[in-house]
Amino acid sequence: MGRPTVIDIAREAGVSLATVDRVLNARPGVAPRKVAAVRDAVARLGWIRDVAAANLARKRDTRVAVVLPGGGGEFVETLAQAFEAAARLAAATRTRVEILRVPPEDPHALAATLSGLAGDVSGVALLAAETPLARDAIRALKGRGIPVVTVASDLPSTERARFVGIDGYAAGRTAGVLMGRFLGERPAQVAVLAPSMLLRDSVERRRGFDAALLEGFPQVEPMQTLETHGQPETLGRVLRELLGHARTLRGIYLLGGGLRALDAALDGLALPERPVVIAHELTSHARAALLAGRLDAVVAQNPGHLARSALRLIRAQADGGPVDEEQERLRIEIVLRENLPTVEANGPDGA
Repeated sequence: MGRPTVIDIAREAGVSLATVDRVLNARPGVAPRKVAAVRDAVARLGWIRDVAAANLARKRDTRVAVVLPGGGGEFVETLAQAFEAAARLAAATRTRVEILRVPPEDPHALAATLSGLAGDVSGVALLAAETPLARDAIRALKGRGIPVVTVASDLPSTERARFVGIDGYAAGRTAGVLMGRFLGERPAQVAVLAPSMLLRDSVERRRGFDAALLEGFPQVEPMQTLETHGQPETLGRVLRELLGHARTLRGIYLLGGGLRALDAALDGLALPERPVVIAHELTSHARAALLAGRLDAVVAQNPGHLARSALRLIRAQADGGPVDEEQERLRIEIVLRENLPTVEANGPDGA
């Protein structure tokens, strides 16, 4: 038997197609016994609403605002490109995507952007730091019936509807295990660099990294996190200072962006031993660094999968449709030079 239709529901319930349409779309004017008959028929037949087809028939658009930090590094640019690609595919289901950029580390600008969204927005995909202003803005959007799906970095203490991304703590543990195994049994210190610790994913990665080293590699000492705020000169300065004081510095862990600046800083230093470098996210520069042997491993997530998943979840929130949890679960990927994929990081991945 094929997929049941509204004609099958009408026949099973013994009512007209017009009555089925009223019940399925929660319109008034239907006797309670007929409402019950239609609902019973839906349950028996296992009918599932085809939301995309219904939206096309009613010429209903789903408008999604994607809010990302401007100047947020190469991964954010890769993510923006992934959303642009996902938007082209989603246009077939009457989903319109607008990408908005806000100054990084400016909670007031973020709050103003979120509060200024028009009433026809169906949902928001958001990458932002967790601040009181962000929490208030997300709560206000929820009050207006606009769900927020956080991407890549979660805001768990807010009233966001869903999170799309890998587990930051598990990703940090993965990086810790890789660092410990690459460094071997000799005592070593590891520099930990981050553009900012305001993002939840950086905090979770750091927690996981420390836990993995403490449990399995006590000979490796992770140093305090140094924030560079996206400034290459800051990264170069702190790295030179570290190398001047940490005589057993043999590893560098990048919690976020900054790989291009790190490469430039290391090129200007005469080091007796190249440090082990582990980073997150497979950007174009990370690919080049892996191939050149300047980067040892990348702990990554697929930005194409992330963008498509965010749009699917927002449509499901807006339409009350079902969610395939397995389809929306992102995998933690370990990328080495030996298994570097030949496609771009935001290319098709089947999800």
